[in-house]
Amino acid sequence: AVVSTQSTGKAIKGICILDNDGKRVVSKYYDTDDETFASVKDQQQFEAKVFKATEKANSEIVAINSYTAVYRSNVDLFFYVIGDSRENELILLSVLNALYDSISMILRKNVEKRALFENMDSVLLICDELVDRGILMECDATNIVNRVHVKTEDIPLSEQTVSQVSYDILKSFNWLSQS
Repeated sequence: AVVSTQSTGKAIKGICILDNDGKRVVSKYYDTDDETFASVKDQQQFEAKVFKATEKANSEIVAINSYTAVYRSNVDLFFYVIGDSRENELILLSVLNALYDSISMILRKNVEKRALFENMDSVLLICDELVDRGILMECDATNIVNRVHVKTEDIPLSEQTVSQVSYDILKSFNWLSQS
């Protein structure tokens, strides 16, 4: 039997990271033609529904309206990957794992809200490397981190962020393990 799916190739509807109060930290939606994600207000209403459904849940997957959301929580953050209700949950879960693992590597396993804000540029680049306009691009966290992690030796000191300069100082004193 041939199974027909009406997939547009856009497996991912959105990625969002919320704090433990359900407030948006990072969000990227890839299907803005869909009325659920058309405006920031609509997106925040959807995020509130997702957070309410997952705040006290014991599962990794939740169905909301015509969407499937997979999530993971850690300390003071909730990580979500949203797809169509017909989307394969394993694909969504692999995107979620790649997102979380990439961020964990960049933040040196210190995955919390403050550290995420300090490295927001890298977090947004991770999202861009994972998914492009709803299409899954990469699921290997190591490959994503290697593409996102800019060699700071090649950037003039005046253009480096504080975290990059701090990293270089600690690395020069061998306080960080070689990665």
